[in-house]
Amino acid sequence: MLRGLDISDMLIIDRLELGFQPGLNVLTGETGAGKSILLDSLGFVLGWRGRADLVRQGAEQGEVTAWFDLAEGHPARAVLQEAGLPDGDELILRRINGRDGRKTAWVNDRRCSGEVLRALSETLVELHGQHDDRGLLNPRGHRAILDDFAGNGAAQAKVRKAWSALAAARKAAKIAASEREAIEAEEEFLRHAVAELDKLDPQEGEEATLDTKRRMMQSAEKIRSDVVNAYEMMGQNGAERHMGDALRWLDGAAAQAEGALEAPMAALNRAMVELDDAMSGVADAIDVMSFNPIELEETEERLFAIRGLARKHDVAPDELAGFAGTLRAKLDTLDAGEAAQAALEQAVKDAEAAYEAAADALSRSRAKAAAKLDKAVAAELAPLKMERAVFETQITAEEPGPDGRDGVSFTVATNPGAPAGPLGKIASGGELSRFLLALKVCLTQGQTGLTMIFDEIDRGVGGATADAVGRRLSALAEGGQVLVVTHSPQVAALGAHHWRVAKGVAKGVTTSTVVPLAPEERVDEVARMLSGDVITDAARAAAEALLAG
Repeated sequence: MLRGLDISDMLIIDRLELGFQPGLNVLTGETGAGKSILLDSLGFVLGWRGRADLVRQGAEQGEVTAWFDLAEGHPARAVLQEAGLPDGDELILRRINGRDGRKTAWVNDRRCSGEVLRALSETLVELHGQHDDRGLLNPRGHRAILDDFAGNGAAQAKVRKAWSALAAARKAAKIAASEREAIEAEEEFLRHAVAELDKLDPQEGEEATLDTKRRMMQSAEKIRSDVVNAYEMMGQNGAERHMGDALRWLDGAAAQAEGALEAPMAALNRAMVELDDAMSGVADAIDVMSFNPIELEETEERLFAIRGLARKHDVAPDELAGFAGTLRAKLDTLDAGEAAQAALEQAVKDAEAAYEAAADALSRSRAKAAAKLDKAVAAELAPLKMERAVFETQITAEEPGPDGRDGVSFTVATNPGAPAGPLGKIASGGELSRFLLALKVCLTQGQTGLTMIFDEIDRGVGGATADAVGRRLSALAEGGQVLVVTHSPQVAALGAHHWRVAKGVAKGVTTSTVVPLAPEERVDEVARMLSGDVITDAARAAAEALLAG
């Protein structure tokens, strides 16, 4: 619960330190005294988005510090742990607003972001008023409020997951159908192109091989006769015969040469071996150059066919084989498309069924929670002198979406037989205050360690009704903490702790102060609220009676 609030240089507050207690805390004062400034300052340190011009005139910066007691297991502890911030029995929030608009925040003396402050605030404080910050008067937020009341988090997550799966299945089926339509539009071209490519069957690297072979056959016609002549000059009628003769003559003379011919003969033998290798290579070359003119024609035809097909499809010759595979895959998709499309359509039906089941379960939970909420609000309205009013949570069918198929709106009928309508349009100011109080009480049940703040929730009511509102607030504060900004003497008299907010002018500067009231001072304040500026004995007596209960 909120234990204290320290405010410096915020709007018309110079320096103010407040200590709050468990139970019902009431703040009273004349209109314009600065009660709303306290809430603005508290909202600022909690990270709420509000007015920007908070720094007091002439000051360089405004600062607000708030400290809370955290019980064991308080939800704020989980937020602190997730943010990596110190966790203890006391939580201290501090935030500074510079004149230039820059804001800096600390949690337990550690710097933090406004997002962390707002996450903490959701576990620490609940603000209620006619201009409700959680959207009770805005039907767009009613579904989320009902889901919070019902604890539908897991069911909502299941619906959102099913909706995402359904959207993905529908997208896949749509894309596949579109692709199939596009392929069908070019089916004739595909089948002709694949048949043409399959017939030619071009291979990677084949174009370069054919080009080399073609050039070799073309050049062979020019050089083959020279190569054959060279071979003949090296053969039996040429170098080979003469070298053989020379070797025989040398061999016959070697016996009388006293070894002088051994080296020349060895060299000649080696030359004979090299000559043999040369003749073998030239013979192989002649074989290669021996071709059928028809083969040259066929090579050229295939080479030109490959190049022509490559130009036709605007791809490199070496890419024709892969291109054929791409076109063939499209045809395979088309040929198998009916079965594949049927499978995708079945996946859509399965996803629709899963979504319907999840949405049905969420709808049932909402319907059950709506009846429970209506009953709880009705029980709260009776003590607030509205036992004849009817509050109803209406659930209507909407287009399916990630949050299900239900529209939710809170409606009221203030009198039997009167038509029901939106909460903010049917109820008068005083009735609206009581509806909001009853609804907020029901929505905050089960929340532990939460400080509830009611900003003039009793506006527009008086007499016995104001007393009923005060008593409901007092009962709500038992075992917890409630802060009430009020103009109602009946509500103020029921507070366990009472502060008066006043505005004064000193040396031409307007400031706001907040002082705790002793018992006798409470009598004067309640009397002022009853009678105005002039406190009469009758007003004081009435105030004493109210405070006596």
